[in-house]
Amino acid sequence: MPVIGCPCEVCRSSDIRDNRLRAAALIQSEDTCIAIDCGPDFRQQMLRQKVEHLDAILLTHEHNDHVIGLDEVRPFNFRTKVDMPVYGSNRVLRELRQRFPYVFDEINRYPGAPRVVQKNIHAGQVFQVQDIEILPFEVMHGMMPVMAYRFDTFAYITDMRTISAIDFERLRGVEYLVVNALHHFPHHSHMNVEEALHFIERLRPRITYLTHSSHQIGLHASIEKILPPQVRMGYDGLQIKIE
Repeated sequence: MPVIGCPCEVCRSSDIRDNRLRAAALIQSEDTCIAIDCGPDFRQQMLRQKVEHLDAILLTHEHNDHVIGLDEVRPFNFRTKVDMPVYGSNRVLRELRQRFPYVFDEINRYPGAPRVVQKNIHAGQVFQVQDIEILPFEVMHGMMPVMAYRFDTFAYITDMRTISAIDFERLRGVEYLVVNALHHFPHHSHMNVEEALHFIERLRPRITYLTHSSHQIGLHASIEKILPPQVRMGYDGLQIKIE
């Protein structure tokens, strides 16, 4: 936000928290830096957060607002001389090969093309990126499976409409949660605010931040006034320290 051509009060807001790029996250330990998704704002997000080194990218699903910035991994390739590991389900990785054929063309490779190495992951199977252990699990984005990620007591979920009982159990014990809440109305592939709050009440994390919210959710300052104390609106640049 703001949305192109929209004159609503959210899109005209002077509150910097109402000026949001696409939903994404950066997971950092002392030695490791991992991006979740690389949408069309990936370059701007990396510059704004002054990210000089990136060890891997985790993809949630193949919609453009989560993958179309893949070409921007090139500066990391140039700096490290290492192919960028990109983790995702087989379906998502297959779609990347179709959408970015020049990246994966080993016969007629363009010298300036991004260098990535695909890493296939499966829901429920833990994997490691250096010193960070990651548990992927699935949520449903309408009829599309989307990968979400748990890092010990922190979990990141975007584009969820529903979740299975099995994958909900994989979230037990999470204390810090980021989860999508699109707006206040029914939607075929996203939770609205009421549904997100119900999900949060079932899981009972210590604190939750709402993400992937449209301008229809209202002003940041207004929506925070009606949220429970343990639920807050996310905003660009928000940092969460996991203890």
